[in-house]
Amino acid sequence: MSMSRKVYIETVGCQMNVLDSEVVIGTLRRQGYTLADSPAQADVILFNTCSVREHAEDKIYSALGRLRSLKRHNPQAVIGVLGCMAQKDQHRIAERAPHVDLIVGPGQLAEVPRLIEEARSSRRLQMAVSLGRAEAGRAEVEASFVSFDPVRDPTMRPTPFQAYVRIQIGCDKFCTYCVVPSTRGPEQSRPPAHILAEARQLVEQGCKEITLLGQTVNSYRFQHGDGRVTRLSDLLAALHDLPGLERLKFVTNFPKDMTDDLLDAVRSLPKVVKYLHVPAQSGCDLVLQRMKRNYTVAFYTDMLARCREKVPGVAISSDFIVGFCGESEESFARTVRLVEQARFKNSYIFKYSERPGTKAAQRYADDVPEEVKKRRNNDLLAVQTEISRQEHRRWIGQRVSILVEGPSKRDQNRFAAASPSDTLQLTGRTMTDHIVVCDGSPRLIGQIIDVDIIDASPFTLFGVVSSAASCDSAGLAGLPEAAAFPRRVPLPVL
Repeated sequence: MSMSRKVYIETVGCQMNVLDSEVVIGTLRRQGYTLADSPAQADVILFNTCSVREHAEDKIYSALGRLRSLKRHNPQAVIGVLGCMAQKDQHRIAERAPHVDLIVGPGQLAEVPRLIEEARSSRRLQMAVSLGRAEAGRAEVEASFVSFDPVRDPTMRPTPFQAYVRIQIGCDKFCTYCVVPSTRGPEQSRPPAHILAEARQLVEQGCKEITLLGQTVNSYRFQHGDGRVTRLSDLLAALHDLPGLERLKFVTNFPKDMTDDLLDAVRSLPKVVKYLHVPAQSGCDLVLQRMKRNYTVAFYTDMLARCREKVPGVAISSDFIVGFCGESEESFARTVRLVEQARFKNSYIFKYSERPGTKAAQRYADDVPEEVKKRRNNDLLAVQTEISRQEHRRWIGQRVSILVEGPSKRDQNRFAAASPSDTLQLTGRTMTDHIVVCDGSPRLIGQIIDVDIIDASPFTLFGVVSSAASCDSAGLAGLPEAAAFPRRVPLPVL
């Protein structure tokens, strides 16, 4: 293979997709590919897709449409659609975008390098997807979804000192609105030894923070075959002792699997971030029943109380879908009350988008008008924003520890040309996953430092680097002290 070939990849969707893109590019790099900055510069153009919401799919079809002329002018270019949308809509993609050369589901990503060469030599569409849940027995379907976790590529990560590690693939919850059980297959937990080996590799590459990923990550249970079972709490304890690893996160959690042993681990293990993302989706029992979430609002609120009792000071965020089938004004009002009572750190709020092939699409009418969905989305967002503002302001006057991730959006364009003596607005996260911005030297990026919080918005805490942090002994002497920073930091939209 020519060492000059270039690959361009665009990723849409969740953290799992970000990780999938990293490992695909890592594999292609080992075969001589380099990254292109745009499709026009690339020999291979890949789209790693999401099917959770219609908007994500529309974005991909628009991008594919724009590539028709590129393909006409450069017939040797290979265009591929990867991920959940490829698994769900394989034939539809081929019909709507006949210039696509690869359609590869998330369980077949290890095949991408071979399929690229097949497409290039045969000039025919290459399709590799896993079995559908109803097409065979569970063992056969599981075998068709291969966990793809080769050598990691730090250049593909948002920062070299933060990384995702997949501990579980697939999902068996079968919420009626969700395509994930069909696009990512049955729930399977990875062997702990594989996870530990990957984490060691990441730490050796300079990674300080690892986020464990699973569709319902706290459902993780690995059966060893000799009667032993490894739970997520056990996995956290094993990872906690890795020298050089400083922070551990995990997302996303399912309410019914929030066990006491896991909460005890979050409380007692210092490296584990005191933050839980636990989607509620609705505050109405009738809607939860139609969603097949398998819990009630009372169960969810009891679970929240148990989290806060077991892990004092824990920050909790949630997800909500507004405008789900049959959601009345009273149902929505119940959701508002849950958000008001729960006082989440933040909530991710989405309008319901009917997905073909889901049980909700088969069983229920999408009967909430679009304008009502928009209003409810805005109303619930306004409630959560005010709660977030109030909760964030409680941090003013406190000192927090943050992992500095890089320049804020305001100063990203300045970062490339910045010298160690320059001052940039930096961003990082606390041990409760709160976003913090502060002014400081680029040399602080990748460091864990103390910051004094002086202001807050609903989305961000604003601070100054503490004097102790600015004179840290880890090669950071000479940084400006806190007094040199302005007392009011601009409020960018992050």
